Amino acid sequence: MKEPKKIGMLTPSSNTTLEPICSRMLYNVPEVTCHYGRFEVTKISLEQDALSQFNFEPMLQAAELLAHAEVDVIAWNGTSGGWLGFDVDRELCEAITKRTGIPATTSMLSQVRSFKEHNIKSVHLVTPYIPEINKLIAEQYKKHCNVDTINISGLAQTHNRSFALVSQERIEEQIKSVSVLPADALSVVCTNFPAVNKVEYYEKTYNLPIYDTINVLMWECLKMVDVDPNILKGWGKLFSRVTVNN
Repeated sequence: MKEPKKIGMLTPSSNTTLEPICSRMLYNVPEVTCHYGRFEVTKISLEQDALSQFNFEPMLQAAELLAHAEVDVIAWNGTSGGWLGFDVDRELCEAITKRTGIPATTSMLSQVRSFKEHNIKSVHLVTPYIPEINKLIAEQYKKHCNVDTINISGLAQTHNRSFALVSQERIEEQIKSVSVLPADALSVVCTNFPAVNKVEYYEKTYNLPIYDTINVLMWECLKMVDVDPNILKGWGKLFSRVTVNN
């Protein structure tokens, strides 16, 4: 029997959202499995103690443990590159591959690649984060993929555990508030924020494809293990869009 392709995901220690969602996404895809490794992340802010959580060494140690399972790709299922810089994420991927010999990616780099492949030029941004972090994410989008951020809605929260507890009603209020102006897509940034649980409802109601940092990462990971992402159903228009040659 052929062994499934294996996706290894680096997970913030206080995240309770991404693992059940990713596992549900792959429920009807027996040819792919997800495996998770945690390292300490409890706070999301620009204070030094919060930034130091993303020093490479703890992440690399977690990646090494995932490598014991002989995973086919290692993905940082987190969004720190949004405020530390996408170049930092690229350096992290290089360091993971150097340490383990396994290809790597991140949620934020997957956002960039999905925007480019689908010719996304403008987005609304929805997060649970503080305004300063949202501003940095928008700057990264403009710098690295020439995507304009039209409207932004954040919740000014910093405790990572709290992000998972935001209600769908509150998330919908955010989506509704930004959608008053046109944009090519809605970018939801935070892998402990459960917006993607209702992705099809939000896309239909607000007529915007949703590029959530959980579903874009799965989209790219499937491509990296040579599985057509369009095999996933019920997780957004991302999985049925045609690649545009830029």
